[in-house]
Amino acid sequence: MKYEWILFDADETLFHFDAYAGMQRMLTDYGVEFSDRDFEEYQVVNRPLWVDYQDGRITAQQVQERRFSSWAERLQVSSGLLNSAFLAAMAEICRPLEGAVELLDSLRHRARLGIITNGFGELQQIRLERTGLRERFEVLVVSELVGAAKPHPEIFRHALERMGDPAPERVLMVGDNPDSDILGGIQAGFDTCWVNWDGRTAPPGIHPDYEVNSLLELQNLLSLKAGCAGR
Repeated sequence: MKYEWILFDADETLFHFDAYAGMQRMLTDYGVEFSDRDFEEYQVVNRPLWVDYQDGRITAQQVQERRFSSWAERLQVSSGLLNSAFLAAMAEICRPLEGAVELLDSLRHRARLGIITNGFGELQQIRLERTGLRERFEVLVVSELVGAAKPHPEIFRHALERMGDPAPERVLMVGDNPDSDILGGIQAGFDTCWVNWDGRTAPPGIHPDYEVNSLLELQNLLSLKAGCAGR
C-alpha cells in the first residue's frame, strides 16, 4: 500500500447524514410536525453558519447555539437543549453509507485509519459505537475539540501529531467536500481523494489526486494502488 494512513471525513463520506429526519425526530417530542418548508427555513440559517465556522469566523459553540435560536424561542427552551436533542436523534438514525463497511474491511492490515471531521464530539463517539466501527479507527479528530475546522491547517497538524507524525506524502485524505476536505488535505501535503457523489465540477484551484463517485470505486482504486506498490 502506498499510504501508511488514510484519513476519512465522516458526514456524507462514510456516514449518511439526514438532517431532515433528525429534525423531524427531535421536534416530534415537542409536538411539532416538521415540514419541508420548515427544513428550508432551517437551512437558510444553518448553511451560512457552517461556512462561517469552516472559515474560522465563528466557533463550534456559536454554530450550535445559533442554528436553533428561532426554534428555541418558539418552543421556549434553550438552544443548547435543542442542540443536544438533535445530536442524540442523529446518532440514533445514523448509518454507514453504501460500501463503507466493505471499504473499511478491505483496508484492514493494509493501512492505518483515522477520521477528521468538522463535527461535534458528542455525536462522533456515539455513532461510531452504535455502528460498530469505532475499533476500525486509531485516530478520531473532531473540530469542536481541536478548536479549528477544516480546511484550517491547525486541525491537520493536530491529526498528524495524533498519528505520530508520518510523512505527509504517506497520508491520503478522503472526503466529499472539496472546500474543506480536499483543500485542507492539499495544504497539509497529503494526497487527496474527492468522493464526488454528484459529478460536480471542482472549485477553481482545487485539484484532488483522485476522484471517485462511489466507495466501491475508492475500494477498487486502493486495491490497485496496493497491487502497484507490491510490484
